Amino acid sequence: MTDSADHHDVMITPPAMLGILGGGQLGRYFVMAARTMGYQTTVVEPDPQSPAGKVADVHIVAAYDDPAALDQLAATCAVVTTEFENAPAAAMERLATHIPVRPSAAAIAITQDRIAEKQFLLDIGVAVAPYMVIDSDDDIETALSFTFPAILKTARFGYDGKGQVRCVAHADLAAAWEQLDRVPCVLEQRMNLTRELSVVLARSANGTTACYPVSQNQHVYGILDVSYTPANLPGTGHADAADLCIYIAEELGFVGVMAVEMFVVGQDVLVNELAPRPHNSGHYTLDACTSSQFEQQVRAICGLALGATKLVVPGVAMVNLLGDLWADGEPKWEKALQHSCVQLHLYGKIEPRAGRKMGHLTVTTSTAMGATSLARRIRKQLTVG
Repeated sequence: MTDSADHHDVMITPPAMLGILGGGQLGRYFVMAARTMGYQTTVVEPDPQSPAGKVADVHIVAAYDDPAALDQLAATCAVVTTEFENAPAAAMERLATHIPVRPSAAAIAITQDRIAEKQFLLDIGVAVAPYMVIDSDDDIETALSFTFPAILKTARFGYDGKGQVRCVAHADLAAAWEQLDRVPCVLEQRMNLTRELSVVLARSANGTTACYPVSQNQHVYGILDVSYTPANLPGTGHADAADLCIYIAEELGFVGVMAVEMFVVGQDVLVNELAPRPHNSGHYTLDACTSSQFEQQVRAICGLALGATKLVVPGVAMVNLLGDLWADGEPKWEKALQHSCVQLHLYGKIEPRAGRKMGHLTVTTSTAMGATSLARRIRKQLTVG
């Protein structure tokens, strides 16, 4: 899979206009990084109050596949990217006939569908958890021989724990599929995890790559809760994880910033999923690396030299701030801001809802574990007394 057109060698420099489909916090940080570097930005996002739309030069309030919006992007932008995996592949293909689209529609089409993604990983020899496709009543029957407990996940549009149902035994499967409206799904064996890891990496249009340090992640109800870096990996673990992720990006022909989520099961590393964009677990790069994952996204899609990815602190942890923290009013930010090692990030979202990512805290200390416990403690204080 190659770039949408033969623009590999053309460096896109400021003050060019960069386009992005999607207006959430990942888009907001992309826009802020681009502006800092002197670029202009256009966001396409139907929500008029979107976090990215508020800071962009141009906010086109329209559906992601709106023809007029796409024509405006094609006419005004030097390159288009995305901040979420569910950008319509057809919209990206339409844009790609006029300007570079990075990552490509082909890469997005694979990563936005769990069935296609798992098949792609198997085809290139990358291990995934045992799974089967559930797409018919016959598949439910066939699953009698599958190993439970398992998780049923929708092939498309699932994230942050949405579109997933746990199945303790085969007897739960039919009802679980009903609950997910009988859409195409993957049934995945629940693994006994030693740890969950992720790597954020960048790949430029000319094929150069750069990996950030491996993060260790903990999820609560399917939503990332805490991520700390460097991960607690033995021996050559960090280098091996980086090599695996670069191989995946190269095989995908990926251009941009991508996250690879992995499960460690005993001595094995299984790839859980690919995110074709900056990632929640890479937010620490804003405060703990010379170049953030968002600056890196700008660099990768514009064909600039990729930035340095080394940690500039010994240890860092990131904790998510979900809408639940606002249940009794505005959290007590002074509890966080009285510490010089804490950075508060709020995404500019109007309405706090339970489970909605409203912001995050980054804590930098002398160890990743120390940063993690301090981050958790401070988050707890935000709603106390």
